[in-house]
Amino acid sequence: MKWILSLLFITFSLQANEAQAIIKKLEKNLRGDYMYSTMSMIVTSKRGKRTVKIESWSEGNDKSFIKILYPKKDKGITFLKIDNQMWQYIPKIERTIKIPPSMMLQSWMGSDFTNDDMVKESSLEEDYNAKLLSKSTNSATLELIPKEDAAVVWGKIIIDVDLKNAVPVKETFYDDMMKKVRVMTFSKIEQHGTHRIPMVMELKPLDASKKKNSTKIIFDKVNFDTKIDPSYFTKQALKRYSR
Repeated sequence: MKWILSLLFITFSLQANEAQAIIKKLEKNLRGDYMYSTMSMIVTSKRGKRTVKIESWSEGNDKSFIKILYPKKDKGITFLKIDNQMWQYIPKIERTIKIPPSMMLQSWMGSDFTNDDMVKESSLEEDYNAKLLSKSTNSATLELIPKEDAAVVWGKIIIDVDLKNAVPVKETFYDDMMKKVRVMTFSKIEQHGTHRIPMVMELKPLDASKKKNSTKIIFDKVNFDTKIDPSYFTKQALKRYSR
């Protein structure tokens, strides 16, 4: 009996190690030391469809700066994220606002993403324990359960991975009651330097009241690993680069 239990333990350990290795490879591919991008965010709801054009600079997983380019009424709004803190500059009233914890689950720019999504950008490798649910030659399905001390909002995430390109195909998010709450799909994989990334991401909430909602992000330009001026990741940048 003991040897059977030992064999099962070894098997589970090997699967966990393989799952963590897949997540590590995926994150290394999707994130560079630096990343510059421009993108269009198409928000669909029962009120209709709107497009937001965005310019973004990031350093690793801890620092990012976002500028709204379009529509005209939002042009020049900037966001700064440093670690788990977030600030917003609104040029119309010339004010910098720190986003308080009470507003973290509110919609970001009218989309299905939240302020928390924009701030956390949690590391799947660091914040979750990965378990391999299934694997074939070019694909795998992983279950991610948050570690005890991880500051994340999800009860679990199920990820379908394209192993050949080291990119996610679909991510299904569950709340802490293990209710399925949203699905994100990824498509149009392109090579950018040493990275292969999905150029299209679509997020769909599963709440019955949001049946018509979706948020699609289409990357227009992507540039990895070209060093970004550190001045972008300061509070002064919010107003300076708003123009």
